[in-house]
Amino acid sequence: MAGWFELNKSANAQYYFVLKAGNGESVLSSEQYAAKNSAENGIASVQANCTAEDRYEKKTASNGKLFFNLKAANHQVIGTSQMYGSEQTRETGIASVKTNGTTKTIKDNT
Repeated sequence: MAGWFELNKSANAQYYFVLKAGNGESVLSSEQYAAKNSAENGIASVQANCTAEDRYEKKTASNGKLFFNLKAANHQVIGTSQMYGSEQTRETGIASVKTNGTTKTIKDNT
């Protein structure tokens, strides 16, 4: 099964999206946006940038866990991954974003 985006509205009336893999696991989450169309533009940016290797910024959190950011051409963060325990699982997460990030399926939960 292919992945999909979920477009959501938070309790404080902000919009955000989550990219889900085919198994339903969250692989990338956005920041919060004041406007729905800004979140939709974020989804379009993931779709446009997810296949480019140089758009992935690999980082280590203060607790030692690994994660990555997907960045746009202007170097702004589009989305952030979950935390991973090893470099291999982080690479698997990046591969999942590359595979699922081009999906056109958007589940609008707003």
